[in-house]
Amino acid sequence: MSFSRKIASAVAMACLLGMQVPASAQSLNLTLAGASPGGLWTLMGAGLDSALKKGAPGSSVTYQTTGGGFANAAMVSQGRAEIGLIHDAELAIAVAGGEPFQQPIENLRTIGYLYDWAPMQFVVNKSFSDRYGISSLADLVEKEAPVRITINRAGNITGQVASAMMAAAGADDEAIASWGGSVVQAGSSEQSGLLLNGRVDVYTNGVFVGHSSIREIENSLDIKILDIPEDVRRSVAEEFSIGEFTIPAETYENQPEDIETVALGAVLVASENMSEEDAYTLTKAILENVAEIQTVHPAMADLTTELLVRETAVPFHDGALRAYREAGLMQ
Repeated sequence: MSFSRKIASAVAMACLLGMQVPASAQSLNLTLAGASPGGLWTLMGAGLDSALKKGAPGSSVTYQTTGGGFANAAMVSQGRAEIGLIHDAELAIAVAGGEPFQQPIENLRTIGYLYDWAPMQFVVNKSFSDRYGISSLADLVEKEAPVRITINRAGNITGQVASAMMAAAGADDEAIASWGGSVVQAGSSEQSGLLLNGRVDVYTNGVFVGHSSIREIENSLDIKILDIPEDVRRSVAEEFSIGEFTIPAETYENQPEDIETVALGAVLVASENMSEEDAYTLTKAILENVAEIQTVHPAMADLTTELLVRETAVPFHDGALRAYREAGLMQ
């Protein structure tokens, strides 16, 4: 071998030795803080696992059962899980240091918005609404109807948002009691039964349009969905960093017009301590394999890459920003 060829070979070898494996090719093994087993978030965890495996072969997302979004905020903040699912409203409460947190959580960062279409639905027994002439939350307040209303248990975000909506409309617990009504806290699995058994007049929850729990009620009982006044929607949307939502006309029987309300969503978060490269790899894998999440359940079919970049109550992780900018989704 000539001297010049030896030099060229040595230079080439030095370049090869100095090269690093691109971050996107590195495998990640992440723990996802989710919720109770068997629900939608479990399926979303499986979708995230599939997306990451395709984007970074050898990677995995391990779903960890937890108490839900509030618990997940603490777990991710404290490094007990690399990523977590959190309702958008829970995220706003966490960064503000509201109940159940003793102080603001400041180190959470957004990876992506995964859905924003679980509207707060006030389902009323039609016989009650007909008796008092009620078609909206404003009517309920104006008529001072002796309503018995069930909301989710304390510590559940849908219960907190429902309480805030009622208070903003002038129907807090004290006002309802003064009208001769009552507020009953119950778990999601109990609420529909309370309405069907005639123990309450209104059932509230933040669930997808046409959710089975409401369909089951509708199969046995004539119902109406209450419209939410604009000032209430705006106030609650701002307080909880959530969006307004329209339930299309004819979604349910006895619903000839659109119903306006607010909706909860779910956000994938990480800690600011996650490296930029890891967050970039995760986000890029989700972007390029979003179908893996869309197909886990019909409720996720509307997920788009454009939704992923919707702003939340916390900043995007630098690695996520990098991936979204490369994809032309953010400036």
